Amino acid sequence: MTNSSESQVVLFQPSERIDSQTGIDLNQKISEITPSANQLWVIDLAKVNFMDSSGLVPLVNGLKAARQHGCRLVLCNVQTPVRLVLELTQLDSVFEIYNSYEDAVLTADNDETFLAATH
Repeated sequence: MTNSSESQVVLFQPSERIDSQTGIDLNQKISEITPSANQLWVIDLAKVNFMDSSGLVPLVNGLKAARQHGCRLVLCNVQTPVRLVLELTQLDSVFEIYNSYEDAVLTADNDETFLAATH
């Protein structure tokens, strides 16, 4: 898994699967971030082709942490198997989901509501 921070975007890129084992790693990576106002946390799921219910835990924990710190967490490049898990658990209505990383970043840049709410 890689994560990088450029300007106000923090990018997480888990690979292959998110389950109880790899979810611990994702949770750790998220907890290592030093939050600041106007940060956008993007979890790019392009390389994730499997996620079970235990894999939802780091996503939900990340969303809670982002909100507590006035940040925003979004998902992008969600593959069909992962999307099905999100839909079955109705978490697809809780997370902001974008087709691509670029869409997520552009939407955040243009979302004045987000910027105003975090000032």
